[in-house]
Amino acid sequence: MKFQGTEAYVATDDLNIAVNAAVTLERPLLVKGEPGTGKTELARQVAQGLGLEMIEWNIKSTTKAQQGLYEYDAVSRLRDSQLGDERVHDVKNYIRKGKLWQAFEAGKKVVLLIDEIDKADIEFPNDLLQELDRMEFYVYETGETIRAQNRPIVIITSNNEKELPDAFLRRCFFHYIRFPDMETMKQIVEVHHPGIKDQLLTTALTQFYEIREQSGLKKKPSTSEVLDWLKLLLAEDLDPADLKRDGADALPKLHGALLKNEADVHLFERLAFMARRQR
Repeated sequence: MKFQGTEAYVATDDLNIAVNAAVTLERPLLVKGEPGTGKTELARQVAQGLGLEMIEWNIKSTTKAQQGLYEYDAVSRLRDSQLGDERVHDVKNYIRKGKLWQAFEAGKKVVLLIDEIDKADIEFPNDLLQELDRMEFYVYETGETIRAQNRPIVIITSNNEKELPDAFLRRCFFHYIRFPDMETMKQIVEVHHPGIKDQLLTTALTQFYEIREQSGLKKKPSTSEVLDWLKLLLAEDLDPADLKRDGADALPKLHGALLKNEADVHLFERLAFMARRQR
């Protein structure tokens, strides 16, 4: 079972190595990188490339680790007991299975994505240590132990919003997705916009990387944003000459696809103003 990327996902050699190492070690793969570099999509493509089902657990700031195991609805059971409902005699009727439980009892190997783990409380990763290590957990209400029938491939993504505990990191295989260089980006674009003219692509990407390297930029545009931008350029049927910028017009065409806050827009407007004054 080896992952080599897919037709819809350009995976670098080091990323392929990381995925396959995590599969071999049966350790969770912790993937970090800038937002928009394809961390979440990686899990989907690993599932597709290996022919496996994917179970996705999207983490929010309010998510608790227990929700990934199961939740016991004591309120509904109390209400049903007051109404004389026969369901009340079986506690299993009030247990909702979480994503880990679903992955453990899938009956076959699956890919389990725990997406944006750094959004949750700092204790969240620690609360999953034993469950991810042993691939089992105990259900107190029923007295049963749920064990993984087939150990899932666990992919965990993080945008690095907060540090993760050392004890959690020790149990993971780590990979940082570097931002693609120009040649890799061209391969990614070809997947999403096949047949784009080389001169337009080179001009657009050169401008894109210049914007990313601009000193003082608050939020650098990501891979997903340059793909959106190129889609707009193609829709407007622009050519390389239309993308030409000079000091007096520092903002890129259709810049709303690339610059996502007013501070960065003002930065380029100031650059244009200063260029005009120097003329």
